[in-house]
Amino acid sequence: MTPRIVDLSTPLYDGIRGLETEPKTTIDTEGYNTTTLHLYSHTGTHMDAPRHFVAGGDAIDEVDLRACVGSADVIDLTATEPNGVIGVEDLAHHESRIGAGARLLLRTDWCLHVEANDFRTHMPRISLELARWLVERQAALLGVETPSVASVRPGHEQELRDVHRALLEGGIVIVEGLCNLHELHQDRVHFVALPLRVRGCDGSPVRAIAIEE
Repeated sequence: MTPRIVDLSTPLYDGIRGLETEPKTTIDTEGYNTTTLHLYSHTGTHMDAPRHFVAGGDAIDEVDLRACVGSADVIDLTATEPNGVIGVEDLAHHESRIGAGARLLLRTDWCLHVEANDFRTHMPRISLELARWLVERQAALLGVETPSVASVRPGHEQELRDVHRALLEGGIVIVEGLCNLHELHQDRVHFVALPLRVRGCDGSPVRAIAIEE
C-alpha cells in the first residue's frame, strides 16, 4: 500500500507575517523567473534553535537532524480551551509513550484559528512544569500547532523565556506553527521536519510532513 503523506506546514505567501517577496527576474525580460525572499527566521511552520533563547546555544545548522526525522506520537488535546495551559496532568496518561527520544505532536486544532484576531493572543500553550517534565523524560522533539509553545502576550515575557529555555537547554527540538494534525488517521506517524541550513541562525522555516503507512 502506498504511504499517505499529510503536509503539516502552513502555506507561505507574500504578506504573511514574516515574509515579503519581490520579483528578481522575469521570463519576459531575462527569460526566467526568480524571486527575492525577505524571510523572518520564525515564519509559519518553523523550528527554534537553542540560540533563539539561550546565549551561546547551538544554531539551527547545528541541530541534530536525527531528532527531526522518525516516529512521532500525536497527542489529542483538542479539549484545551483558548488561552488554556497544557500541564503534566494532560499528558500523564500518555506516559508510556513518552520516553527517551520521543517525538510528540500536540494536536489542539489551533491552526484552524489562523485567520482569527486572537490567533496569537489566546492560543493554548504548555506549562513550565510540563516543559521540565518532558526534559526529565528525555523527549527529543515537541511539535505544536500554535505559533509558540508559550504565551507571546504582553506581560508574559518571563513565561515565554522560561518555557523556551527549559525545552531548548534540555535538548528538545521545538517545531511551532504546525497544521493539519486533524487530517491524520493514526496517532503514531513518521514525522519529518527539516530546517534550512542557515549558518549561525536562531531558527528556520521547515517543511513538515507526516507519513502514514
